[in-house]
Amino acid sequence: MSLEKNRRKIDQIDGKIVKLLNERALESLKIGKTKQKLNKPTFAPSREKEVYKKVLDKNKGPLSEESMKAVYREIMSGSRALNSRLCIAYLGPETTFTHIAALGRFGGSSDYSKCETITDVFTEVERGRANYGVVPIENSTEGAVNHTLDMFINSELKIYSEIYLPIEHNLLSKHKEISSIKRVYSHEQVFAQCRMWLEKKLPNAKLMAYPSTATAAFYCSARKGGAAIASKLAAKKYGLKTLARSIQDSAHNTTRFLIIAREEAEQSRNDKTSIVFSLKDKVGVLHDALVPFKKNRINLTKIESRPSQLKAWEYYFYVDLEGHYKDKEVRKAITELEKNCTYFKILGSYPVGK
Repeated sequence: MSLEKNRRKIDQIDGKIVKLLNERALESLKIGKTKQKLNKPTFAPSREKEVYKKVLDKNKGPLSEESMKAVYREIMSGSRALNSRLCIAYLGPETTFTHIAALGRFGGSSDYSKCETITDVFTEVERGRANYGVVPIENSTEGAVNHTLDMFINSELKIYSEIYLPIEHNLLSKHKEISSIKRVYSHEQVFAQCRMWLEKKLPNAKLMAYPSTATAAFYCSARKGGAAIASKLAAKKYGLKTLARSIQDSAHNTTRFLIIAREEAEQSRNDKTSIVFSLKDKVGVLHDALVPFKKNRINLTKIESRPSQLKAWEYYFYVDLEGHYKDKEVRKAITELEKNCTYFKILGSYPVGK
């Protein structure tokens, strides 16, 4: 088949795709109007997850799963915007990994509000200036983000969904050669995640800590002899060359982000629940608190402790567990747990992230 024939065939297929996309959009509009009548949120993580699964199960190639998911992310983003354009608050500035996580979940047909602190993200959502917020909660190599944990004590916001983002750190610069680099700019946690690579490749470079990878990339773009460790999106935004890709020490470096909202997420077939509690001060109380979960065969996927900041040696315990708080076994375990608690709060039940 000649090149022109191939192109005519693609034009014909594009015509069918456009027609079908608009048919789909019309159905989305109807769903949106029904949701408004029922006072249900436009964004439903459980339904989104279901759509992705059905689409990827039908995908036989040659398009990869990643490419197909990217296409459908924008289709769903555009469909949501027909009913109500969402505003997403995130820990900024632009091109940070939190920004990338937000874009990857909500797509290009949403509005984004960059915030200077995690507290600001919570405030934007609490006051209704943003529909949802995206904040980091933990990294697979560096552990929990304590500021996010602490915010949940006094905030009434709910965990609405979660995002797992594989983290790829890249060495970016205006220079063409690594040998030209005398200083490296990035966030201090990023330096920790790239320690071995830096010791091997840039042992004499001075490490300069900045509040975010994006700020480091911006600063580096105007400094001679400098490089930043940041995202590919930062390289594009600030016109930097990529001198080295994936320089993180761990091949499995992943950050988990939370989507926070004023409302609860709809129950799905595969949920996770996050809770926080403090306990009466007595021998074996933490053991006693966790026994109900074993008794009811509920798996705990995370437990983290934080000082209460109210009284010396008093702690809050943050726990993630499998199941929805409305599930019979989870309800039973939680009821038993509360007997030992001086403070207890359900932070949210939401679909398990991938």
